[in-house]
Amino acid sequence: MFRSFLLSLACLTSLSANAIEYQRPDGDSKLVGTMEYYQVNEGDSLADIANRYDVGFLAMMEANKGVDPFLPDPGTLLTIPTQLILPDVKRDGIVINLAELRLYYFPADDKDRMYVFPIGIGRVGRETPKMSTTVSQKIENPTWTPTANIRKEYREKHDIELPAVVPAGPENPLGEYAMRLSYGKGQYLIHGTNKDFGIGMRVSSGCIRMNPWDIEWLFNQVPKGTAVQVINQPLKKTVEPDGSLYVEVHQPLSRSEEQVGTHKPVKATKSLLNKIEGDQDAEKRLSSALVLQTGIPKELKRDI
Repeated sequence: MFRSFLLSLACLTSLSANAIEYQRPDGDSKLVGTMEYYQVNEGDSLADIANRYDVGFLAMMEANKGVDPFLPDPGTLLTIPTQLILPDVKRDGIVINLAELRLYYFPADDKDRMYVFPIGIGRVGRETPKMSTTVSQKIENPTWTPTANIRKEYREKHDIELPAVVPAGPENPLGEYAMRLSYGKGQYLIHGTNKDFGIGMRVSSGCIRMNPWDIEWLFNQVPKGTAVQVINQPLKKTVEPDGSLYVEVHQPLSRSEEQVGTHKPVKATKSLLNKIEGDQDAEKRLSSALVLQTGIPKELKRDI
C-alpha cells in the first residue's frame, strides 16, 4: 500500500530502507517532524500500519487510544506519531529512550540529519538497564548463546529445550545483524529479529530489538566505538525559539507484573510547573497530557 509522508523542512523520509530521517533542529530547539494521519482500510491492523510508517506498535496505541489494535474500524483516521520532542540528553551517537521505545541515531559526520527507529526492549523482570556505553563489536549473522536462565525459562514455560548455541539462520532470534554493547560484560545487544512482532513493545530478555530493515541500515552506518546512551524519560519538554512550550508524555514502564495494564502517573518537574504558574489554560493542558499519556507533543503556551 502506498506510504505517504507529509513533506516539510522538519521531517524527511530516507531513500534507504525505511529509516525515518529528520532534519536536526537548530540551537535549543528540540521539536522535530510533523504529525501524519492515515485512514484505515479494510483488513488493516495497527501493527501493519506501524510497520508501514516505521513507528512502534505501543506508540500507535498511545496515540490512538480506544482504537481496536487488531480490527480498527475502516475509515477511522489514525494519528501517526512522527512528530516528537528530542530527549534531554547530548545528541551524540545512539540514544535509546526506554519510556518511548525509540532509538535515535545522531551521526558524527552529519550535523544536519538524525534518524529515529522503533525498538523492542526488555520485558518486566528482564529490564533493559539505563547505561552509558559504546558499541564494542559488530557481528553479521550472529549466533545466539542463551543464558542458563533463558534456557530454564523456555524449558519450564514453553516446554522447549534450547541448544547451548543457536547457529545463524532463520531460527536465530537475533536476526542477521547484532551490535554488542560494552556494558555488563557485553551481554546486551542491539540486534534484529526473526519474528514479525515485538517491535515497539517490551518483549526481549534485556537486549534492544529492531526491525530487520532498520538494523541492517543502522549496522552499516554505525562505526565501532559509537557512544550509546540508554535513558528513561517518560516526560519530555521543550521551549522553542518562538517561545512556545511543548510537552510529550509517555506511559511509564511497568516495574512489576501487577503494574502491567494499569495507569502509572507521571509527575511534572518543578521547572516545568514554574513555567506555567498562574496560567490556568496551560495548567489544564499539562494536567490533560499527564493523564492521557499519548506520546504526542502538546503545546501548553506561547511567549513564556
